[in-house]
Amino acid sequence: MRIDIITIFPAFFDALDISLLGKARQTGLIDLQVHDLRDHTHDRHRTVDDTPYGGGAGMVMKPEPWGDALDAVLPQATDAAAGPAVDGPLVIFPSPAGVRFDQAMARELAAEEHLVFGCGRYEGIDQRVVDHYAARTRVRLVSLGDYVLNGGEVAVMAMIEAVGRLIPGVVGNPESLVEESHENGLLEYPSYTKPASWRDLEVPPVLLSGNHGAIAAWRHDQQLERTRRVRPDLLPEANAENTHSTRG
Repeated sequence: MRIDIITIFPAFFDALDISLLGKARQTGLIDLQVHDLRDHTHDRHRTVDDTPYGGGAGMVMKPEPWGDALDAVLPQATDAAAGPAVDGPLVIFPSPAGVRFDQAMARELAAEEHLVFGCGRYEGIDQRVVDHYAARTRVRLVSLGDYVLNGGEVAVMAMIEAVGRLIPGVVGNPESLVEESHENGLLEYPSYTKPASWRDLEVPPVLLSGNHGAIAAWRHDQQLERTRRVRPDLLPEANAENTHSTRG
């Protein structure tokens, strides 16, 4: 997979050189490039923002640097006159106005060949940038959650971490991906390791029984209990109730 990141803080992504994603970059599983938006400015102050039309607080990121930066990473064959390329790169702008990112989206993005992340700052990026590139390739606004960050870098780091580990070969034991939170719509069950007794707290006896069927049943019950307690909105019956109340 190829990943391009456009940001005014390239050093923010140095952390991607460590751990499993760092190894994936070294082995060529992930071709990740970070681009400084300020390299595409044309004034001595390297200006990337200006005051908003219509007034209001804060600053808005200018379209010119973004246009030059995105043109540099998107295929030249991508032409606005030809309409959006359905098989071209997917451009993602983190935004609190976007679709919420979840594990299902992470799996979907992991199947892409080329992702381009644009990290906005201040009050966001001039809307014309989104509109222009939506006519050339696929564009999504994606939200990490119902809160506001100072910029898109934190959200992009989280998305790349979630997506990158799903790329075949990045995680050493692929079976570990199957039993995680949200993979089956439920939260993950609690995990334990040696010693069996620690500070007067015992490992649940079923995990020491060697009965794999009983262990599987216990873990599933724990997933249901934890999900019901922490995230009841994820349970099928909750979704069914919401659908019924909406239709009613």
